Amino acid sequence: MRSAEGARSSRADQADQRRAELLDAARRVVLERGLASTRVSDIAKATNVSGGLIHYHFATKDDLITAMLRATSESEVRRLREIIAGPGTAIQRLDRVLRFYIPSSRSDQSWILWLDAWALGVREPHVRDILLELEGGWIEILSEVISQGMEAGEFACDDPQGAAERLDGMLDGLVVRYTLHSGAMSRKRLLEHARIAAAREVGVDRSSFPA
Repeated sequence: MRSAEGARSSRADQADQRRAELLDAARRVVLERGLASTRVSDIAKATNVSGGLIHYHFATKDDLITAMLRATSESEVRRLREIIAGPGTAIQRLDRVLRFYIPSSRSDQSWILWLDAWALGVREPHVRDILLELEGGWIEILSEVISQGMEAGEFACDDPQGAAERLDGMLDGLVVRYTLHSGAMSRKRLLEHARIAAAREVGVDRSSFPA
């Protein structure tokens, strides 16, 4: 019995590993070809497996893409959770969240993926659902940071949820401009806009943010 259970566990581990490999390959191919242009055969080629094996783990391309986007979203939300659980004042944690949200460069792979997903999500409900989950997670975490700052007496904000929603919408718009319009805005200026807006929302001076 113990041997049979061990064999089942090993097969399950192997299946999980294969799924993870396929999701990683799907992300690489999507970043190269775009969500709309990616085919199951492209992902099969990238992993040296048959299309049949991919369909064994994911019934359709939509299932594979949805799983890939959800895995990416969950990873980013976990990282945000780690950031707000870290040491420091509320303003320092808020600044770390802003820095994480803003692209590291115009070729930031995560943001390229999400910009592509936004375009597809207009017509594809399975993609739109993932985007709403990610945005909801981001707003929830941002609201928590603001609420923690209020409890600590660092912030003054009557509506943490509303403040988080406004910051989220503003940052999305600025990031799109930064990513798509080369030369229109530097990352330094984008971060400055984010800090000024956040300072106003939580009732502190801009100078309260780390240099």
